[in-house]
Amino acid sequence: MVQAAERQTYNEAVTGLYPSYLSMDEFVDVEALRSLDSYITQRVKKHILQDDDTLFLNQHRLEADSPYQPGVREVWLRRTVPGTPYDYLDLDKPELWEYTEAASEFTLLVDFLKTLPFSAFGRMLLIYDDGGRTVPAHRDHEARDICHEFIWMRTNKRKPFYVLNQFTGEKKYIEGYTAWFDTVNQFHGSDAGDGLTFSIRVDGRFNDEFRKQIPFDRENPASTPAVWAASRGGEA
Repeated sequence: MVQAAERQTYNEAVTGLYPSYLSMDEFVDVEALRSLDSYITQRVKKHILQDDDTLFLNQHRLEADSPYQPGVREVWLRRTVPGTPYDYLDLDKPELWEYTEAASEFTLLVDFLKTLPFSAFGRMLLIYDDGGRTVPAHRDHEARDICHEFIWMRTNKRKPFYVLNQFTGEKKYIEGYTAWFDTVNQFHGSDAGDGLTFSIRVDGRFNDEFRKQIPFDRENPASTPAVWAASRGGEA
């Protein structure tokens, strides 16, 4: 939950930036991404029948009484190498991650992800649901000195995903197919969708050419995506 001291510390300073996200559609081959829709759908349906995928864990929730395990599932395409303890803050350390057996089931998706503006990859994750479940508002971690470089994606618009200004309650729904957003100062979540919904997230390190465009925030690095969105005139 948002604590009173936290509210006093940075509410006024950052509330004007949120809710916000930066669309990455101009940097991604959106048509190639959308063409993977039926391919991914067929393979996710097989995973639903197998019923052995891990549950999404919602640790840093806005409301403490919202579920820690809302019921949505995950397919890990890259995860930490054996013997390496999992630490969420290590998403951008490629030497700690390797492709999983599931990646061989989604080879076309993995091939597409390799075309994105990254110099190296950490985690690759697919999150899905077919039960009309919500993912309550949450943030990914609480370290404002860490800015994870990632792209959130979807091949269709059936998943209603939003970013939230936790102080005003204002929601902003992602309109396109891709996004990068502040996952620390800003909470985010998804509403229930109809039928099967899924999204993909890839973490790593953006390549040098792409990073040259980013106005990195030195005082609050986690806010970098919001600062960049604001510098582009609030463009989503």
